Amino acid sequence: MDAISSVRQPSHLKAGSDQDDPLFKAAQKLEATFLAEMLKSAGFGKPRESFGGGIGEDQFGSFLRQAQADEMVKTGGIGLAQSLFEALKERADE
Repeated sequence: MDAISSVRQPSHLKAGSDQDDPLFKAAQKLEATFLAEMLKSAGFGKPRESFGGGIGEDQFGSFLRQAQADEMVKTGGIGLAQSLFEALKERADE
């Protein structure tokens, strides 16, 4: 069994939860954008000094970071989407 298939989905993302709510989807997109910026700041997807892919690698690095961030959010991310969703839902209920 490879390492990726052994990752379990967090309990707050189980079927039947609020994950189908459009507000939750928006919170997940915001978390993914935040994580992509964090990955950019950390240098993820940055072209290597030697034997790099040239200008194409530099231009498509943002797509790689965004895809990585989207996958991070799908597996639970850092919990930002859940916190945002709960705060927005609470505010909407008032």
